[in-house]
Amino acid sequence: MIARAFLSAALPLGVAIAALSATADDAAASEKDKRFFSTVEGEWSGPGEIVAGKYKGTRFTCNFKGATPNGKVGMSLDGGCRVGLFTQKMSAKVEHSGRKGYRGSFMDGSKGEGLDVIGGNVNGRKVTLTLNRNQLNGAMLANLPDDNTMHVTVSVKVASQMVPVIGMNLKRVDTRTVGAISRD
Repeated sequence: MIARAFLSAALPLGVAIAALSATADDAAASEKDKRFFSTVEGEWSGPGEIVAGKYKGTRFTCNFKGATPNGKVGMSLDGGCRVGLFTQKMSAKVEHSGRKGYRGSFMDGSKGEGLDVIGGNVNGRKVTLTLNRNQLNGAMLANLPDDNTMHVTVSVKVASQMVPVIGMNLKRVDTRTVGAISRD
């Protein structure tokens, strides 16, 4: 049940990349973070696959819309992922909370059937989010090799090793033009 909840809640991570926001006056959220998250805004679509565990080999297609809340850095994501005839609604939101760093939830967080974001780091064109649900720990890495492509990997900790369980390759499907991000 926990693995199933993790997998269904982790799919929006795919883009969830995303989902980070911070208050405009929060010094801990750098200009680089702000620029990164603004590039994730828009509409994204693409295939994914569960690469480990009970549902290994399950393929799905996701569609997400990212938006930046007014006066905030980062974004929220809403959409869904489809496996065959079935679609699962997905949502994600993450905020920079001052000294606490990045915090947020996917779906309804760990109090429901989702996941909590308990940390995160932006490094150039990549974001890494730390995930938790009770004793289940994991991470989501989202990489934007260019302004129209996003690669997302969700991993869980098994013993002392991080094991990838979900991979997604998303493409921008809107006509939004995004600014450049420096590669440092």
